[in-house]
Amino acid sequence: MLRNIAGWLVVTVAAATVPIAATAQSTIHKDTIRVAEQMSVYSAPRLSAQSVLVLNGTTGEPIYQKRIDQRQSIASVSKLMTAMVLLDSGASLDQSISISDAEIDRLKHTTSRLAVGTTLPRKEMLLLALMSSENRAAAALARTALPGGTHAFVERMNQKARALGMNDTVFYDPTGLDMRNTSTARDLARMVKAASGYPLIREFTTTPSHEIYSVSNRLLQYKNSNALVRQGDWEISVQKTGYIQEAGHCMVMQTTVGSQPLIIVILSAGGGNARVNDARAIKTWLESHPSSWLTAG
Repeated sequence: MLRNIAGWLVVTVAAATVPIAATAQSTIHKDTIRVAEQMSVYSAPRLSAQSVLVLNGTTGEPIYQKRIDQRQSIASVSKLMTAMVLLDSGASLDQSISISDAEIDRLKHTTSRLAVGTTLPRKEMLLLALMSSENRAAAALARTALPGGTHAFVERMNQKARALGMNDTVFYDPTGLDMRNTSTARDLARMVKAASGYPLIREFTTTPSHEIYSVSNRLLQYKNSNALVRQGDWEISVQKTGYIQEAGHCMVMQTTVGSQPLIIVILSAGGGNARVNDARAIKTWLESHPSSWLTAG
């Protein structure tokens, strides 16, 4: 069913059952998708993600919306806020910090190749946290950046969220392993926009790979958690992926399609490559109709 509401095409479609986060319903009977009026004559892509937002990165106008105010876990997408708070703190990026017992994940019991005792410059820890979503690196950054340790750091993350107008967002830890780190697609678009203003975040989130030496002097190779960065056929200026069971597969990014900067938020996609497939479907849809949405130069 099609309805035109205030410049939007509202599309109500029956949707197939898809794997979704454990905290959401297991079967979706209807999806309400909104696309910008200029795209209303074209079939909107069917995406597996529970929440999706595509914004014109220049004007801030939405092009595609799906449940953008649905609040849900965001997993390691949280690390963009961790990075901004760290860089705002003024903590020395050249100072070496070490992984301690405090960085061992006792919540999800995830593993890490950053053994206790690993010592790296704070800047390199930030690279691993953003590029490869290294949880121990993010936790060590939060523990060492501010007087008051991790607790004070998380408080600063929430203060930063309020300052950015992210009123439906809350953080409980700097890694995203805590399922209580929740937000909406609308709020995360604001976070991506803010993160794009930090040159180091742009550089580190789009670095394809990096090598370090372990405490036992073994070479460790890390790669970007985002397949779109690794494959190199997208023009991405900032991005972050995330996954825990409660959040599903998530991806946020600022990218350029054609000549147009876009902000894309994909939350709680199905398993495997679903978030990448959703991103590609959005890109194909937009590239198929460039005259309908590209901002005039």
